[in-house]
Amino acid sequence: MQFGIFTVGDVTTDPTTGRAPSEHERIKATIEIALKAEEVGLDVFATGEHHNPPFVPSSPTTTLGYVAARTEKLILSTSTTLITTNDPVKIAEDYATLQHLADGRVDLMMGRGNTGPVYPWFGKDIRQGIPMAIENYALLHRLWREDVVDWEGKFRTPLQSFTATPRPLDGVPPFVWHGSIRSPEIAEQAAYYGDGFFHNNIFWPMEHTEKMVRLYRRRFAHYGHGTEEQAIVGLGGQVFMRKNSQDAVREFRPYFDNAPVYGHGPSLEDFTEQTPLTVGSPQEVIERTLTFRESVGDYQRQLFLMDHAGLPLKTVLEQLDILGEEVVPVLREEFARLRPAGVPESPVHPAVTAAREAAAAIKATSAASVTEEV
Repeated sequence: MQFGIFTVGDVTTDPTTGRAPSEHERIKATIEIALKAEEVGLDVFATGEHHNPPFVPSSPTTTLGYVAARTEKLILSTSTTLITTNDPVKIAEDYATLQHLADGRVDLMMGRGNTGPVYPWFGKDIRQGIPMAIENYALLHRLWREDVVDWEGKFRTPLQSFTATPRPLDGVPPFVWHGSIRSPEIAEQAAYYGDGFFHNNIFWPMEHTEKMVRLYRRRFAHYGHGTEEQAIVGLGGQVFMRKNSQDAVREFRPYFDNAPVYGHGPSLEDFTEQTPLTVGSPQEVIERTLTFRESVGDYQRQLFLMDHAGLPLKTVLEQLDILGEEVVPVLREEFARLRPAGVPESPVHPAVTAAREAAAAIKATSAASVTEEV
């Protein structure tokens, strides 16, 4: 089971101070948050992709490449790579390059985004969003697996005897998650290829999440990739924690009430009841997160949104300390204890697995040497 965080990279005014960070400050803060994620023992850092204010992550591979150079273990991912408005050839090249730089510590999540105007900015038609996502990914899938590709489709110019460079590290493409909140066609696409399905359930009730994941699992088995239990599932979530729940609610309320995405709507109490948002003590976050498997079954990745709504960097780093020290260790143990034998582990590149095994072997040899000396 992988645990990590994702960011949408919003630049939002802190309602308690009236100050918004500059774009420069927000970008630098994103790096500090990613480095903190590795420091506290998380597995994954994922960034979104947006091309409009008030968001700053318009170039995920640039950000992740910088993080790759500053980290050793962290898996670098995206919480959205726009498969619709990006050229699949450029995605193939950019993420294969990143994969080499990070020694395999890379995967990515395909999505269509949630900003309508981005389509015409890149010469695309939003009404073709789903067909474009399907066709573009079909091409990307081939570009990473075939050395020479001939291609003709509806949404880009044809390719003749084309080779995407660099080739994926060790001939193994980055693992792909298909992210969707509401589109069954995307769950179907993930199942067809045997890829992962990530349901970013931060705004929807678990009943909806359960329905989408069940569809994906059923179709994954239909296409012959394994049993429904063996399908690769990831979930999003939101948390804010303090030692006791009253302090957490009191501190987070002004940020919730004024957040662009859900402020001035349902109350904090209603939102936490109706969605997976959890505001409370570490124990409450543990208990709430463990209930997710009751709805979707055993799954492979849990990402939390923690740096949004104008929360200051200092507070976000404190949240990561709590997550890494008090919450994730318990969740790891409990999810591992509850996991049936037939459920697969979280997918990682073979180079990452080999590095881990080598490190474990060195550690074991060192321990044996110390024992012999004693």
